[in-house]
Amino acid sequence: MGLNLQEKQAVVTEVSAQVARAQTIVLAEYRGIGVSDITKLRADARKSGVYMHVLKNTLARRAVLDTPFAALAEKMVGPLIYSISPDAVSAAKVVNDFAKSNTKLVITAGCMSGTVMSADDVKVLAATPSRDELLAKLMGTMLATTSTFVRCLAAIHDKKEAETATA
Repeated sequence: MGLNLQEKQAVVTEVSAQVARAQTIVLAEYRGIGVSDITKLRADARKSGVYMHVLKNTLARRAVLDTPFAALAEKMVGPLIYSISPDAVSAAKVVNDFAKSNTKLVITAGCMSGTVMSADDVKVLAATPSRDELLAKLMGTMLATTSTFVRCLAAIHDKKEAETATA
């Protein structure tokens, strides 16, 4: 049974709110995937902060109208699962990782910052470290540099103390 007008408006409003916060949208065909696999994919998406939903393409087109993702509307054809993330990499990572283990999920397109991406572009984006990974690397580098600096200062302090004690 289809959705009535109010339900359709509610879906468009919900998806529009997600799109307004998004940096990336990834589209993938899900033909032939079992319910348990889709459930696992959705759980992975939730853990990564990705909004994932199977939508009617007409409703999705309305949700992206007048947004930086409007150019993606022409790619909204067929049975699609929509992955929307406020992080530039998360949606691509979740979908790409799942597609590696389940060949029935086929990435069709994506969009980031108003630029439509091919399936290959989405895979390249998925290989990029996430914001959290980059921040962790930066913090590790900063801590290593700070501890080296502190040890250096301590050595200089010890040397000056030794010099003043012998003088």
